[in-house]
Amino acid sequence: MSLRVAVVGAGPAGIYASDLLLRNDEHDIHVDLFEQMPAPFGLIRYGVAPDHPRIKGIVKSLHKVLDKPHLRLLGNITIGRDITIDELRDYYDAVVISTGAVRDRELRIPGGEKSIGAGEFVGFYDGNPRFERGWNLDAREVAVIGVGNVALDISRILAKTGDELLVTEIPDNVYESLKNNKAETVHMFGRRGPAQAKFTPKELREMDLSDTIQVLVDPEDIDYDATSEEVRRADKSVDLNCQVLEQYAMREPDDAPHKIYIHFFEEPVEVLTDDSGAITGLRTERQELDGNGGITGTGKFTDWPVQQVYHAVGYRSEPVDGVPFDVERNVIPNDGGHVLETIEDGAGFEDKLYVTGWIKRGPIGLIGNTKSDAKETTDMLIADADAGKLATPSHTGPDEILELLDERNIPYTTWDGWYRLDEAERKLGEQSALPRERKKIVEWEEMVEHARNVPQVP
Repeated sequence: MSLRVAVVGAGPAGIYASDLLLRNDEHDIHVDLFEQMPAPFGLIRYGVAPDHPRIKGIVKSLHKVLDKPHLRLLGNITIGRDITIDELRDYYDAVVISTGAVRDRELRIPGGEKSIGAGEFVGFYDGNPRFERGWNLDAREVAVIGVGNVALDISRILAKTGDELLVTEIPDNVYESLKNNKAETVHMFGRRGPAQAKFTPKELREMDLSDTIQVLVDPEDIDYDATSEEVRRADKSVDLNCQVLEQYAMREPDDAPHKIYIHFFEEPVEVLTDDSGAITGLRTERQELDGNGGITGTGKFTDWPVQQVYHAVGYRSEPVDGVPFDVERNVIPNDGGHVLETIEDGAGFEDKLYVTGWIKRGPIGLIGNTKSDAKETTDMLIADADAGKLATPSHTGPDEILELLDERNIPYTTWDGWYRLDEAERKLGEQSALPRERKKIVEWEEMVEHARNVPQVP
């Protein structure tokens, strides 16, 4: 059986789903991978801190998938504006949605609207063209709410000097902001204890490899109840995290110019501001373990003198035009792979629509979860094809979709275009005052011009 599948979203989830479909030996499957950005790779390109090249190595494996002959990348296309979901159903046997999660959940405390979502800052320093180009880094004391890897990343970036990051792929606008960063003290806050932190041990250990940074933990925050100890014994990563945090707690402050304090059992309850609306502090309530792995408030409040607050309390997905959306959970309603018509139990399936990745299950889990998630979805799709449940599209020619895009004058980018953009960024890196692997191009139209081989205006 021959199948043509549209996958919407060229981040890891979409690429893994595409790979699994192409690996199927029983069907002749061709995949068109649609992407809103001019370049592929999603959060691997635009969500990983620039000083973590190890993680960006995942791009190499994703690159091999995109090199496959039965996969075609179509970038710079916005679903709902340039082409609709219903039109995709007319051109493909099935549509898999994998648009991920890039926006921030709200910080729902008094004054929380004054805080900055971690995703906004990540989008800035990763050169995402959809986010701010310049950043105000005048605050000398900064609070970061959250104890996960994203909180680690933004805390570390805030504590590093611009020159330390100049060896990475950051574009010039990011360097200009970071070199003027005045932050000296970063406070991270978690409402529960060390055993409940969501760090990965390697990320936590690497926090202060820089000579300019020291990470400190208050010894009083190293506390475990019976349930926490049980979790620690059962999970090696949790135990390693606790060991690293205990080492940080045994330190005395040194002369490193930038300090990162990780605070546990402090629940943020209010962002404090002055009459002009400027942030003057963060108020937290001290928590204590309840013996069952939970916490209770003690009624003891502390006002931390900070001038900026970031919150890393989770990402959220955005709706896709023409697709049902659960506004409470910020996911597309599904049964594990099929898109459901509503969020009600027993709801019918949307014809030929499937979902995978964070927009399917929420922004949780690592790359391994994304792979297993994609397998669950693609297995359902193949089973439906075998059962004859996929209606034949009205347009069956492989190039008819390109004809439609050309008719609409959509300047779509391709995989060959990525090679051109990649070459341009690498040349910029070579030409830098401090040579590096690449320097990102941050302007959307400039990315499109390089990808489409449009001559640059001098």
